[in-house]
Amino acid sequence: MAEPRVAAVVLAAGESRRFGGRKQLAVLDGRTLLEHVLERADAAGLRPIVAVVPVWLTRPTSASNDLVWVRNGSPELGMSRSLQIGLAVLPDDVEAAVILLGDQPGVRAEAIRALLAARGRGRIVASHAGGRSGPPVLLERSAFDLVEALDGDIGLRDVLAASREVVRVDVAEHAPDIDTRADLARLARE
Repeated sequence: MAEPRVAAVVLAAGESRRFGGRKQLAVLDGRTLLEHVLERADAAGLRPIVAVVPVWLTRPTSASNDLVWVRNGSPELGMSRSLQIGLAVLPDDVEAAVILLGDQPGVRAEAIRALLAARGRGRIVASHAGGRSGPPVLLERSAFDLVEALDGDIGLRDVLAASREVVRVDVAEHAPDIDTRADLARLARE
């Protein structure tokens, strides 16, 4: 019997308004923020890795062969649109997807593995720390339909808050979002 396939969907098509420029090109420790997240997804064994990016972004030369580069031509429609695009391109044999944010270079492979270990307990498995659920989040294929109704720049936030189906997996902490240049400078100092 074949190993269950769990993909990664990395959301990285945002307009980076608060950052004041193309955040996708911001560098931390010699690699872009997105490259850090792609490496974590690869290290966790997620296949394929789908990166939803703006139309202008070039695929990293160091990227895994399992990387599917998908361009979002309408980033102004928000994170929910990128999520819909990413899930739509997954092959039929993918049973679940781990949703990652391209501006969380500190996401830990251990957090991803904790989600994978909790598969089978519910259709949605979310990281939980500090009293809140957030990314990374695992969606079983049976929960992909929940994404179709989403709108705007909220991603899965409302689903996680409202659904009784969410299995919460405790993690040490949520990886910080890099929303501003000050956030990047703070992470670089740590």
